[in-house]
Amino acid sequence: MEAKKTSRADLNKRTGLHLSIGLVISLALITLAFEWRSYDDNSLVDLGKVESDFEDVMEIPPTEQPPPPPPKIQQPEIIEVPDEEEIEEEIEIDLDVEITEDTEIEEMVFEEAPEEEATDEIFMVVEDQPEPQGGYPAFYEYVGKNLKYPSQARRMGIEGKVFVQFVVDKDGTITEVQAIKGIGAGCDEEAVRVLKNAPKWTPGKQRGRAVKVRMVLPITFKLG
Repeated sequence: MEAKKTSRADLNKRTGLHLSIGLVISLALITLAFEWRSYDDNSLVDLGKVESDFEDVMEIPPTEQPPPPPPKIQQPEIIEVPDEEEIEEEIEIDLDVEITEDTEIEEMVFEEAPEEEATDEIFMVVEDQPEPQGGYPAFYEYVGKNLKYPSQARRMGIEGKVFVQFVVDKDGTITEVQAIKGIGAGCDEEAVRVLKNAPKWTPGKQRGRAVKVRMVLPITFKLG
């Protein structure tokens, strides 16, 4: 009986010891769980690579400016003008006029407006250009009959055109004849002589009246 009691008592002691050890281990595990700190491998961060957000630009909304005040409108100054003084003048009109058959009524004479003085303006282009009497074929026929080939030009074999400038007057007379482009050797002078002795032309007209017109014609010298 004593042996059974002893073994049972030992069992009870071991069971209590195991419970105490388990309790201590449980408390230690709980304490370790609360005190344990976990760190990542890359816990240290390079502060030089951290982008700073301090320099973010803040968008400031534009301030609404009030519109400028409208310009002051200056009112026109009203100046009172005194009424024009009426001049009362007594005009005596004698309406008591006797008109008989023998009464002569004087005719009203109106002075005519002075005519515009005719100007001596020389035109270059007019409505009706001057023309030789009989036309240009008759004029060049006259030139061919009266033109004398200068002997010097003939000896030198000079040929060409002499451009002669002249003015056809209001009555058709040819004036102010001159060679403006020639070939020399006496041809220029001969062309001027022939044109000066030419018969009258039909004068040019501007607005229905005869006017002076300046013209240029070529005179051809050609050896036969």
